[in-house]
Amino acid sequence: MANRLSGIDALTGLGVAVEFTETILSVRPDPLAPPDLFLAPGFIDLQVNGFAGVDFNSPAVTQEALALALTTILATGVTCCLPTVITNAPEEMLASLRNLRRAQRDLPQGRIIAGFHVEGPHIGADDGPRGAHPVRWVRPPDVEEFQRWQDATDGNIRLVTVSPHWSEAPAYIRALVGAGVVVSLGHTGASAEQIRAGVDAGATLSTHIGNAAHRVLPRHPNYLWDQLGEDRLSASFIVDGIHLGDAFTRVAMRAKGVGRTILVTDASAPAGAVPGPYRLGELDVELAQDDRVVLAGSGKLAGSSLRMNRAVGNVIQKDFANLAEAVQMATLNPARLIGLEGRMRGLVAGERADIIAFRMTDTVSIEAVYS
Repeated sequence: MANRLSGIDALTGLGVAVEFTETILSVRPDPLAPPDLFLAPGFIDLQVNGFAGVDFNSPAVTQEALALALTTILATGVTCCLPTVITNAPEEMLASLRNLRRAQRDLPQGRIIAGFHVEGPHIGADDGPRGAHPVRWVRPPDVEEFQRWQDATDGNIRLVTVSPHWSEAPAYIRALVGAGVVVSLGHTGASAEQIRAGVDAGATLSTHIGNAAHRVLPRHPNYLWDQLGEDRLSASFIVDGIHLGDAFTRVAMRAKGVGRTILVTDASAPAGAVPGPYRLGELDVELAQDDRVVLAGSGKLAGSSLRMNRAVGNVIQKDFANLAEAVQMATLNPARLIGLEGRMRGLVAGERADIIAFRMTDTVSIEAVYS
């Protein structure tokens, strides 16, 4: 039996009635749709390292714990995500990916896993660009290692973050793009020439632009301007009010434009959990009372506690974008970047029935999630 929802299409501003089963059957005008209930495709998070106290980078995490984390992510309006594995020992990364692939394949909640994001280990080793990644496991790009990740996930790697400063980077990027994988530039102190070479090789995204950078940069040129000025690159943003200042966020989003701006949470295990100690791979991290996730004993950020509904709400509240644009940044844009079938056109007949209903309060308040 088909489901039916009436509300305001957040992407178009029109009152609609949506009829759906596993796919959207019809979308019709509805002048009687409740004016304060918004409908949208489910959010898509391309970078999530953990949630609800569960660390996706631990191969020892149980399937029951992963089910809890994915259920909690769904409640934030995210109906598709890329669990993200960061820099670690080769065998640890493989074991984590195998464990996550098992969840994708076997858990009912695994349907929200659209693939996997590997962030590192082929990143910059310098303090700043490296972020919270452990320096001892930073290593040059290796196509054979990438193939081991693919083997561990049955070909489900969708996104890889790499620094283009490595001499091996252009060939590595070409190989991954040739295999149908999206490559993002990030955790880098690369030169303008190295960034250009990475984009020429096929990179199409900048990972959490403005973060994982040196504390002091030349006014110009520098690798932030080089990426922001490169029209072939989209960029992802962590809009939690902690990772980025408002002025930078506003200017950077204007540089990329609505169509090339993507919201991510970069959530780690403390997201959706209470303040206290947690783990991120081999690292001890803490969730502070002010929602910062930091390496234990330091102020260095280590992921976030952000939830996607709050990210969308923050973008609207800060007037970085309007409702339709913010929803596009969390739905259509990431879907189109990774080529996610059935999710690239919005609330349209024939698309997947990943649908959320929400109201605008002090943030985006999720009322219902269908996936």
